[in-house]
Amino acid sequence: MEGMLAPELRENTLGTAEIREIFRVPKIGNIAGCRVMEGLLRRNAKVRLIRDGVVFWNGELSSLKHFKDDVREIRSGNECGLSFEKFQDFRVGDVIEAYEIVKEKKTLD
Repeated sequence: MEGMLAPELRENTLGTAEIREIFRVPKIGNIAGCRVMEGLLRRNAKVRLIRDGVVFWNGELSSLKHFKDDVREIRSGNECGLSFEKFQDFRVGDVIEAYEIVKEKKTLD
């Protein structure tokens, strides 16, 4: 019976970063220069951009770099460069929150 229940979706926050600088790169677009404030950022994670305490945009990262190297994840205290899928309207001071959606099995309890 439990196998017939739809899984419950839960959001798991991975980390946050603050945009410190914006780099304009010809033919590529804008790159957000960030410092990871807590937790970690993963390239395949979903992200939301928070401006003035309000969620301004939800989406995915298109790249995550540490200096000029592509990385899969970056931890708290490090700086990185981010670009977003189909989004360029970020500003210095915006906060990026990385999260993942976890499927949990429901039980009959």
